[in-house]
Amino acid sequence: MSVDTALRQLEATGKMIRVGMVGAGATGRAIALQMGTPVPGIRLVAIANRTREHAERAYREAGIASWANVSSAEEAQSAIEKGTPVLASDPSVLTKCAAIDLLIEVTGSVEPAAHTVLEAFENRKHVVLVNAELDSFIGPILKAKADEAGVVVTHTDGDEPGVAMTLLRYLRTLGLKPVAAGNLKGMVDYYRNPDTQLGFAQKNDQDVRKVTSFADSTKLSMEATVLANATGFRVGRTGMYGPACKEVREMSNLLPADQMLATGLVDYALGASPYTGAFVIVHEENPLKKAQLAYYKLGDGPFFVFYTPFHLPHLQIASTIGRAFLHRDPTVAPLAGPVCEVLTIAKRDLKAGDRLDGIGGFCAYGLVDNRETARAKDALPIALSDDCVLLNDVAKDSVVRFQDVKLPAGRITEALWHEQNARWPLSTLAIEPQQQAVASKA
Repeated sequence: MSVDTALRQLEATGKMIRVGMVGAGATGRAIALQMGTPVPGIRLVAIANRTREHAERAYREAGIASWANVSSAEEAQSAIEKGTPVLASDPSVLTKCAAIDLLIEVTGSVEPAAHTVLEAFENRKHVVLVNAELDSFIGPILKAKADEAGVVVTHTDGDEPGVAMTLLRYLRTLGLKPVAAGNLKGMVDYYRNPDTQLGFAQKNDQDVRKVTSFADSTKLSMEATVLANATGFRVGRTGMYGPACKEVREMSNLLPADQMLATGLVDYALGASPYTGAFVIVHEENPLKKAQLAYYKLGDGPFFVFYTPFHLPHLQIASTIGRAFLHRDPTVAPLAGPVCEVLTIAKRDLKAGDRLDGIGGFCAYGLVDNRETARAKDALPIALSDDCVLLNDVAKDSVVRFQDVKLPAGRITEALWHEQNARWPLSTLAIEPQQQAVASKA
């Protein structure tokens, strides 16, 4: 049964998918706004956020006039079963509440989010990640733990990796062979920082560090990593090619054909119309099939570009929720172990004794690279960079290495990253089997 039909049946029977959301920033509020419409078959029944005022704002903007402030899973369950949405400051209230079926993690954090996701798995809850920061870093081990718990973890449709993956999967069902996929990006400036982005953040009611990560390539690189891990595709070089073009279909001639055919590529189109969304490139050599595609104005081939001209996380997440809960179908999730990583690159000359300020800060930007290259460089993943103290000077635009920093002690995310590497060691993790898996589905 299709997701839309199944969701409408849930709506008709009153047996909704009960969703809890952790995080009430700009994206969380937009999701709450849409869920409050409400979406057929889905109800937002709980929000957890450290600052209660932000969660209250999310409810009010969604047209939800009353809610219960709760501090335990039992209190939350009682209120939800009576039809009252709940608000908590502790995410554990939501992860442990039996009246919640699925959790959305939308904080954009790394360490706190990891704790929330693992606790959701322990309590047999599906998880939708609107969190490329976490997913790009330890998505593969989280997927393994979700499988062990018998639940679904997935990145969301509406975010570019989900938009690209939804399109790619559709094209595979048509008998086409995807060989590249990625984002449409308006601009990239590695040296943007919270000062340069403050005005934009205030104008658009956004977190300034978040919008800094949008501009300085870090979020782009994290999204590419999520997509690479889900497809087995690789990057052609550190940071991707990102060719500038006027229209996205020009990408068919702007990425290296040999690399697309050998490994598949994740990349991005810079400044291309329609300026937002995601693209997938397919390869076709059959002369008659090429002629048919040319007749329908897709170009002469052998590479043909398909694209989705929008990405709307707050809207498209409903499809991901339905697919995860009803069909146990992750929109986008790792195939196996990590294919790519996001490296920490110095945004300015850094000195021994400096303390790194993480994603979207003044000190570093992130660039995607293939895992083998990242490990050969001893690169510090940018998701681990926050609060690291430099032991050595690092020149602007140079990779920050593990040997260059002292890491904070006791972080679960570092332990999970090491567990991920141990589960899929470089000596045994071959890209080729992942490519074969993709090819077999194509």
